[in-house]
Amino acid sequence: MITTGLDAFLRDETDRLRTRNFALVVNQTSMTNTLRYSWEVLLEAGIKPALIFSPEHGLFATDQDQEAVTSQPKTGCRVVSLYGSNAESLRPRQEMLEGIDLLVFDIQDIGTRYYTYVNTMAMLMDMVAGTDIEFLVLDRPNPLGGTLVEGPMLQPAYRSFVGILPIPVRHGLTAGELALLYREHRQLDINLRILPMQGWSRTMNFEATGLPWIPPSPNMPSPETAAVYPGMCLLEGTNVSEGRGTTIPFLHFGAPFIDPHAIAARLAGIRPEGISFRPTYFKPTYHKFCGQVSGGLALHVTDPIRFDAFSTGVAIIAALQQEYPGQFRFLEGVYEFNSTWPAFDLLCGNGKVRKLLEDSCPMDIVRNSWAKEADNFRMSKEAYHLY
Repeated sequence: MITTGLDAFLRDETDRLRTRNFALVVNQTSMTNTLRYSWEVLLEAGIKPALIFSPEHGLFATDQDQEAVTSQPKTGCRVVSLYGSNAESLRPRQEMLEGIDLLVFDIQDIGTRYYTYVNTMAMLMDMVAGTDIEFLVLDRPNPLGGTLVEGPMLQPAYRSFVGILPIPVRHGLTAGELALLYREHRQLDINLRILPMQGWSRTMNFEATGLPWIPPSPNMPSPETAAVYPGMCLLEGTNVSEGRGTTIPFLHFGAPFIDPHAIAARLAGIRPEGISFRPTYFKPTYHKFCGQVSGGLALHVTDPIRFDAFSTGVAIIAALQQEYPGQFRFLEGVYEFNSTWPAFDLLCGNGKVRKLLEDSCPMDIVRNSWAKEADNFRMSKEAYHLY
């Protein structure tokens, strides 16, 4: 089993906290290898955080996506949500940081740009820059590994809570490495420290770490879900269900207007690699098409190395457009407190992918629209590697 930044911290540095006025930025994934929550270990040692900041979904991942967190279970500490009903709620009020000299970030990321926890990290780094507050990241594994890169880079005009860092969709970095990248990108005057893992390598999948999988959000129940998320989350920006409201979100998709065999045949012509599709039906208990039987496809990854989740997600959307031109659509309106661009564009980090799809361009042309920038990032990210 690898040693996380948290376990190294509790082993080597706990006593230093006795003289610090510190706050934790955590959720239920801030857990030791022996399944103890970080704040409980500290409280038992007589060390109490001044504050606990919780990200989207709440401290125990009890709240759904884009749902304001209004109450949280008791922990023995003051808990402040960094996800409310407006964009201002995404960061603490300045007075909350008065007297704080250390912010400790320890949340499991899943290796995808639009997973919001590292965006919370970036916003906090912006806040403490130019102050005496130390920002400490306790590093954890990227469950997708640290080598493969997928999808387009974020364009500055599309910066939002689902995309703050200048990275592709699947970035191949850990939270600590992302903090180093963001410090350089923003030229932040920040007292940043990363406590690295011990025993992790970039070629590891999550199972190889020996760590227990603690769901970092309500719809991330397994490493298998994380593997398909870089592509399947794109369906959030459409009127097709990404499987929320079922036991296997993101591992299947559907809608009442979809014929599973027809969409399977359409995808067979596009032929995404490393993935097989199974015709299926499901009935969501909440979210899109709640209580309605939806036809669609289940995903089965057959070759994790050849499987490109982002390209697969785009291929699925291309197939849906071709098969159901009068019924499939991209969603408009507010998404993660942003109404400037459609949700799909915010997720892609540009408006180009949607335009190519709407113009019925072949998948080779669509993929080539981001291939070079992904390759460039694959090389440039090595400057931030800690492992």
